Amino acid sequence: MGLSPESFSFVADMVRRRSAIQLLAGKEYLVESRLLPLAREQGLADVDAYVVRVRAGGGREADLVRIVEALATNETSWFRDASPFLALASTVAPAIVADRGAATRLRVWSAACSTGQEPYSIAMTLADCLPPTVSFEILATDLSEQVLTRARAGRYTQLEVNRGMPAPMLVRHLVRSGPEWEVVPELRAQVTFQQHNLLDAPPAGGPFDVVFLRNVLIYFDLATKRAILRRVRRVLRPGGALLLGGAETTIGVDDDWVRTPVGAGSVYHPVRAAPRASPPPLDTVPPRQASAARSVPQPFVPPSVLTRGAPR
Repeated sequence: MGLSPESFSFVADMVRRRSAIQLLAGKEYLVESRLLPLAREQGLADVDAYVVRVRAGGGREADLVRIVEALATNETSWFRDASPFLALASTVAPAIVADRGAATRLRVWSAACSTGQEPYSIAMTLADCLPPTVSFEILATDLSEQVLTRARAGRYTQLEVNRGMPAPMLVRHLVRSGPEWEVVPELRAQVTFQQHNLLDAPPAGGPFDVVFLRNVLIYFDLATKRAILRRVRRVLRPGGALLLGGAETTIGVDDDWVRTPVGAGSVYHPVRAAPRASPPPLDTVPPRQASAARSVPQPFVPPSVLTRGAPR
């Protein structure tokens, strides 16, 4: 039996109210594929029977949370799309250090962080490009507590590591743990994971110097995109930077941002706090020593180059 229009409407309305994710007509197949494991856990043959049972039970909070989490997209990989991390290392971080001095602390918000590959990629980038006098902390948030549990553990299978992890980064920042790989403790200590819904007020921990809000705005309607961008703008420090996904932009959504092309990508700054026209290049900022155990500084190398040596 397929998903009835009534069941699809119930799921789509509930998910939209709780997460702003839009499930338009034609997405019935997605709802069925994502919720089928939940139906089978309860011994039910199809998703429609599962949704009917949830509705009959009055929509218990635990059931609704599981449905929303199942339908949230958690696609991720290491150094995804490469260009935001190159921009962070070559332009964004050096400009902030030049503005605020060498003895400073950078705060980064990685929103919709999924299972942690993005915030750990940010941490690796900063650990390799910042001078020793500059420290950093990363707040990583996601709607799903399930994926955050995995992210906090910092453990990844070989298949997950193969998805974008450059070999030199693997050697420096991960260690073997049985059949899996584990992010080294000193790097994990720089990242704090917290449950957060982008429809709510920004999480505590700001103001932030950099916000990664990548590949998530595409799931929202225009009004929700605009509201989220305005909330992000309020928690950015003067001169702070926003990095979006390759298919996302503030243009035509929120005019209080200015777009700055950097390499193959873009960086966005609040209009009232636009950066200097020519931020210092990467080679003016000495590489950071990631830990005492790795006493020889390692320069940041573009992931697009390093991936050619990634393990298989």
